[in-house]
Amino acid sequence: MVLERRVVVVVYEGAMALDITGPIEVFDTANRFLAPAGAPYRIELVSPEAPLVRMSSGMRVEAAPLEAAEGPIDTLLVPGGWSLNGALHNRALVSWIRQAAARSRRVASVCGGSFLLAEAGLLDGRRATTHWAYSEALACRYPDVTVDAEPIFVWDGPFVTSAGVSTGIDMALALVEADHGSARALHTARFLVLFLKRHGGQSQFSAVLDAQLADHPPIRAAQEWILDNLHNPLPVAEIARRANMSVRNFARVFRREAGTTPGQYIEQTRIARARELLETTDLTIGQIARRCGFAAPETFFRSFGRTLGLTPTEYRHRFQLISPSGFIDPHHEMDRSPV
Repeated sequence: MVLERRVVVVVYEGAMALDITGPIEVFDTANRFLAPAGAPYRIELVSPEAPLVRMSSGMRVEAAPLEAAEGPIDTLLVPGGWSLNGALHNRALVSWIRQAAARSRRVASVCGGSFLLAEAGLLDGRRATTHWAYSEALACRYPDVTVDAEPIFVWDGPFVTSAGVSTGIDMALALVEADHGSARALHTARFLVLFLKRHGGQSQFSAVLDAQLADHPPIRAAQEWILDNLHNPLPVAEIARRANMSVRNFARVFRREAGTTPGQYIEQTRIARARELLETTDLTIGQIARRCGFAAPETFFRSFGRTLGLTPTEYRHRFQLISPSGFIDPHHEMDRSPV
């Protein structure tokens, strides 16, 4: 008999639909790739406003009453939403979350859902994250919680908190990986057309830095030139000269428009390119270091570790999307021990 992994999702009026549907689709898709012996996910939605609950977008979802989720729970999932303040003042809901967490193997939150976990006293003495725009509010409201605004999700004991909205998908993929190994998680990510299964230590801001260019024409042109010349040394004086600015003025305008210093942007962009090459090619670490403009592999290792908390080799082992033959390796598994 194959045991099921019971996933209970708490929904409430004004919750954000993607906070709920993103992780649910990950679990449901993962079920399609599980061998007959794999424990599938059984998803239940419960709500204090059952049976029909209106999301912030106006979409309505059907849910059972909170009391329907009695008994052991594998994963308790708590979303965020624009009406979070109302949920925080619902003492019955907060109390139910506290009690349900006590019979759950693990508890996860998406975006502002970490406020509900903190309100229930579940994050005291623990490290957690939330949407970057609300991290300061979380830290101020709950001083016993160590708030880290940088990662896209944080795993502390049985509690997993994720950052803004779509990072709930990354977190759900990490849960699938912990349950069933990296190959299943990568199959799931590929089927959902997710280019990258992002590591929890990745910065909330890195995806924006990778994809967004400044509106200011000289700074945008400088960013584009950096992207085209990552394999070369990139002295700030040369980039400033191309932008027809003094080094001091260029640094000031660049920081204002891009939200970071030129040097930090160059390093972040080199790391972003390195991640792509580690995931999608079988180039050696030295070759990748040279292509991304690092003077030596040792410099590459230091910068990569400082940014992501992993070595390039560890990152490739976890997240390479292809084997040297050009196909994902179905036998590429991580340690399956419980987290």
